[in-house]
Amino acid sequence: MMVAPVTALNVQEWATLCDALWPDEDSTIRSWIEDWQIGDFPHEFLYYHNNEAIAFISLDIRSEYVEGTKGFPVGYVEGIYVKPDFRKHGIARKLIEFAKSWTLSQNCEELASDCELDNEESLLFHKKVGFAEANRIICFAMDLSPT
Repeated sequence: MMVAPVTALNVQEWATLCDALWPDEDSTIRSWIEDWQIGDFPHEFLYYHNNEAIAFISLDIRSEYVEGTKGFPVGYVEGIYVKPDFRKHGIARKLIEFAKSWTLSQNCEELASDCELDNEESLLFHKKVGFAEANRIICFAMDLSPT
C-alpha cells in the first residue's frame, strides 16, 4: 500500500477520481484542480497500486459540533473512492486505517463521516469498517429569492 498526499504532480489523478465519485456535481476535472489550488481541499490522499492512483480519501478537521461525537476538533472523512475494478480488496478499509492514524496525528480523538440516507452501499461500508450510526436526519431548505 502506498498512500501519498495530493501535490501539484498528482492533482490531475485526484481530480479524475473526484469526478468519478461526485459525478452529479457541477464540477469538472479542471474545477476540482482549481479548488484544490486555492486550498479548498487541504487534506487529500491518493492510494497507489503499481504506480496507478486507484483510490483516494478526502479528510478534514471539523472544529464545530459533529453529530454523534463527544467534542471537537474531529477528524472527518469527506469522501472516499476506489475504482470499480479494485473494489472488494480491502483498499477502502486501508484508507480508513490511514484516516484513523492521520486523525490521531492531528490531535483529534474521534473520526466521523456521513452518507446520504439512500446510499445503502456507503452505509454498509461505514458499519463494516467500525463506524457507529449516530443519527438520521432529513434536511429542508426554502428558496426565498424573488421569482
